[in-house]
Amino acid sequence: MLTKHIKLMDLIGFSLFRLFALLARLLPRRACLWSGQTLGNLAFRIDRKHRRLALANLEKALGQEASPAVRRRIARDSFRHFGRVTADILKWTHLKAARREELLRVEGEGHIRRALRGGRGVIVFSAHFGNWEVAAQAIATLGPLNVVARPLDNPLLEARLAKFRNHLGAKVISKFQAAKPILQALRRNEIVAILIDQNVLRREAVFVNFFGLAAATTPGPASFYLRTRSPLIPVFCHPAPHSSYLVRIGAPLLFEPGGNSNQDVLKITQASTKMIEAEIRRNPGLWFWFHNRWKTRPEMETNAEPPAGRKAVG
Repeated sequence: MLTKHIKLMDLIGFSLFRLFALLARLLPRRACLWSGQTLGNLAFRIDRKHRRLALANLEKALGQEASPAVRRRIARDSFRHFGRVTADILKWTHLKAARREELLRVEGEGHIRRALRGGRGVIVFSAHFGNWEVAAQAIATLGPLNVVARPLDNPLLEARLAKFRNHLGAKVISKFQAAKPILQALRRNEIVAILIDQNVLRREAVFVNFFGLAAATTPGPASFYLRTRSPLIPVFCHPAPHSSYLVRIGAPLLFEPGGNSNQDVLKITQASTKMIEAEIRRNPGLWFWFHNRWKTRPEMETNAEPPAGRKAVG
């Protein structure tokens, strides 16, 4: 059934992927990471569309705090980092299990272990920061893991990415019609991981303050928390010395519902988003700046001000 939906560009894209995957498998990991970083640097130079988008996003977010030269360096670092992450994803499952464990250090795993003892499952939230895919391996050692994700447009690449995630111990839940499988997983006392740093459609969004701008953000984790009282826990994966990774698991968010579900969802989503912003501010080159994060705008933007005084909901 998959072949009915395959287009020529899907086949070309998948063929290129297979070529890079083969090279990643053959190269030593150090050479693989260097190649990915080099390709990211090349993409920054030749991909004018995404370079301009990254620089525009950085001007919106850090225009009052960083010079144009600094913003350009962060954008370049973002491209290089994404190339490196992509290369390591291709290489990772070809490493021996013992080697993968050596490359992962985890802080705060007790937060998830204690939360699971409550019997209501755990909702993990994170962002496209560091190596978010490899972090799944660390989380999956603590309990059954479900990852909520938007399927890729290329079904061949989507099948390969799902296989990679399964190899790391994660079951994939499509973000489309995800409510039922998420609730079922939480009732089974499992872990559900959701990335909340990408733009969503207005009809699906709540608008919260992200770098001083209104950002359309999924209310999913907040809504599921209010419905299930499953602990809501932040997780971020940072590069560490010797091409290893440090997975930091934070304490559960403490929130007392106020009785107005819409306001509660907004407050929880804002608190979660501020934690993501804080991580990005500490290491801005590790985030996905060439995603159109502020594409969706509120239906009526009120109190519009010049760039120096932008306001956001939240």
